[in-house]
Amino acid sequence: MQPILEIKDLTKHYGKVLAVDTISFSVNEGICFGLLGPNGAGKTTTIEMIESIVKPDSGLILYKGEKIGHSFKEKIGIQFQNTSLQEFLTVRETLELFSRLYPKHKPIEEIIKICSLEDIISRDNRKLSGGQRQRMLLGIALINDPDLLFLDEPTTGLDPHARRNFWDLIERIKKEKKTVILTTHYMDEAEYLCDDIVIMDHGKIIEQGSPDGLLKKHFGEVVIKLPGESIPHGISFSCPSGKVDNDFQIQCIDVNKTIQELISKGISLTGMSIKRQNLDDLFMKLTGAIMDDKGNEVIL
Repeated sequence: MQPILEIKDLTKHYGKVLAVDTISFSVNEGICFGLLGPNGAGKTTTIEMIESIVKPDSGLILYKGEKIGHSFKEKIGIQFQNTSLQEFLTVRETLELFSRLYPKHKPIEEIIKICSLEDIISRDNRKLSGGQRQRMLLGIALINDPDLLFLDEPTTGLDPHARRNFWDLIERIKKEKKTVILTTHYMDEAEYLCDDIVIMDHGKIIEQGSPDGLLKKHFGEVVIKLPGESIPHGISFSCPSGKVDNDFQIQCIDVNKTIQELISKGISLTGMSIKRQNLDDLFMKLTGAIMDDKGNEVIL
């Protein structure tokens, strides 16, 4: 199957700063594709080049096998990080205003249903909460019924409840067979939503693949944690193990086998927890850093 989007050797400088460094990837149709990384990684610049907002220094962008042209903008929807809106309009009036910018558009009532706007449709858009505003902006991005939807860090600044509600909306959009390109610095968001991901750092792609595939590639095992005092001194296990802070940790692939081994050695399972490595762990492994809630790298 031919990808809906192909990026080949894309490069962008801002003065002497190399923002995007010769990156290549492809996006299959009907999936949620994630561009991940901290602030300054090159995610937004990459997206803006694909959207034809910023001109690349070099490289090629193909949509359904063809170079993107003027008609490309009519086939995509974009939810920017920040969008200025006409004041003193309701949510419905705002949607109707944007619908008039396109020769064809999705029925407003369908947009309202998809984005769960029923409860705020008559509210002044200046009086929306963060999560409500993002729902409306998603509706605007869908107004022209695009094949390809770009979401640039859409949940930044939202509380956990609003973020999860927004995730549900994206899942609903995926079921409409649309292709979603998501940039985010929230690794849990990418792991929940994305079928395929690219991890960027300092303008380069440092890893790409499906979330599950990458976790199996780099880790493959889960971590069993037990209170340190529950493990007798000098005891050994068939899997790598050892004390970390106040916990005793065992890295294993077969959880059932390891639990049977613990029981056979007479060790209490009280206080046991099982942790699967996630994309945060992968990012830390690849870069030696973690990201804070604002997407900034914290070097360890």
